[in-house]
Amino acid sequence: MLDYILGILPNMVEGLGVSAQIFAITYVLSLPCGVLLSLVRLSRLGIFRRIAEFYIYIMRGTPLMLQILFIYYGLPMIPGVELQIDDFSAAILAFVANYAAYFAEIFRGGIQSISRGQYEGAKVLGFTYRQTMWHIVLPQVVKRVLPPLGNETITLLKDTSLVYVLAMNDLMRVTRSIVQRDFDTTAFIVAALFYLVCTFVLTRALSWLEKRYAVYEE
Repeated sequence: MLDYILGILPNMVEGLGVSAQIFAITYVLSLPCGVLLSLVRLSRLGIFRRIAEFYIYIMRGTPLMLQILFIYYGLPMIPGVELQIDDFSAAILAFVANYAAYFAEIFRGGIQSISRGQYEGAKVLGFTYRQTMWHIVLPQVVKRVLPPLGNETITLLKDTSLVYVLAMNDLMRVTRSIVQRDFDTTAFIVAALFYLVCTFVLTRALSWLEKRYAVYEE
């Protein structure tokens, strides 16, 4: 058994690397996009606010797998567009577009939870809107949104398995190939352990961040 696990481990670690790349790039890109989208969602610019609302509704109201398939297979079929994107880029684009919408709603809720008195106090002190958001509002928002942000982070980690529909050699595709080849479910157990370890690390890191930003609690 141990020899078998050691034999399949290199391929599975390579697949985990692909999943980790998708996770990391998506997270780094979708967080700032989510913040910007939430600010547009709360802005007084009616047309942009409605566009942001519609975008968030579409992204949250349709399955992520459908979005992946549409970007990879659908865009090249649209007359006048015919945009062919490689599998990795299509996966990243779909994940960022989807998770930016979810993060936007999380940040919007966090921003709206800040009392209006803090905005008024900052205005009295001569702070601009940008300074108010950066120095007063966002530090508090970060603390408040960490729990739901943590849930979405763990969901993102597990959702990376959806890229198997693009025939990418992520952890789940490699695992399934090994099981089908060897008629042995050991690879499923190893993959589950990989995901559990990654989830544990993320949970601990997010718990540390919650304590780190506790200084901003009112």
